[in-house]
Amino acid sequence: MTPSNRLATTLAFSCACAFAFAATPASAKDSQLAYVSSEKDNAITMVDLKTLAVVGVIPTCKRPRHMQHFNGGTQLMVACSDSGRADIIDLSTRKSVGSTPLGDDPEVFDLSPDGKTAFVSAEDDGLLNVFDLASKKLVKGIPVGKEPEGVKVSPDGKRVYVSSEVANMVHVVDTATLKVIKNIQVGKRPRRFAFSADGGELWVTNELGSSVTVISTAQLNVLATVAFEVKGMRPDDITPVGIALSRDAKTMYVGLGRANHVAFVDVASRKTTDLALVGKRAWGVAVNADGSRLFVANGLSDDMTVVDTRTAKPIKTVAVGRVPHTVVIDD
Repeated sequence: MTPSNRLATTLAFSCACAFAFAATPASAKDSQLAYVSSEKDNAITMVDLKTLAVVGVIPTCKRPRHMQHFNGGTQLMVACSDSGRADIIDLSTRKSVGSTPLGDDPEVFDLSPDGKTAFVSAEDDGLLNVFDLASKKLVKGIPVGKEPEGVKVSPDGKRVYVSSEVANMVHVVDTATLKVIKNIQVGKRPRRFAFSADGGELWVTNELGSSVTVISTAQLNVLATVAFEVKGMRPDDITPVGIALSRDAKTMYVGLGRANHVAFVDVASRKTTDLALVGKRAWGVAVNADGSRLFVANGLSDDMTVVDTRTAKPIKTVAVGRVPHTVVIDD
């Protein structure tokens, strides 16, 4: 495709999305949409969960990446790396209604259970930044390992777990004292987290280790390492990042990055039971409310693959803008 044709295609896509967005009625929550952040388009693409068609785009701040539901599920909080802040998107109007600072180059964050505090990885500074969302002030920058990435707050809100890509560690932070209480050695280049249903296990993906490390949240030690294999691919091509727990809590879905697959891992046995073929650089993963479908953001093919979780087969691939990062399901 020539540059002029590529530009024409992009403009046509944007115009079509804008028209569809204008024609779509707003809803307060449970909008039956998937929201996908697009790093290169400074926008969030909306996909109808029933038709699996793009129905609009929401302009946002620069380089939107990680997203979470906010304010009781009525809003979306979007970390924008190149803007140094989070954009707050109202899901009824599907427009930005405000912002809050998140420090330099925010990528991944998590919220306290009461929604009042944001814990944000500051990669360049080697810090976990703690922000009070009411005052929009930095409470503290907590030194952790170099290039912190993933952030996960425990279900009871008493701890925050932070992955350090360079140190190959998970740092455990006490939220009462805002101090690191334990450093846990894991695989090479740890990235994202998911808890087991009872909160007793924390699973962390190791992007350059082709694996997932399973940590005991009671003992704060490593319980197991789950290694991945994909036929015809070298270990270096298997780069796990995104991870999500199934609704029945029996399966962990792990995006294998450059391997272009998602692994289905049985939580009890810690064995891979299936591999679903998806797009290029499969990182962001999310599950719908009834657990029947898995949504996978493919960062290098600029699309999202929808997978039937019963069969582990792709249903449809949808173009969702340039360099999709995170998927949030609102159903």
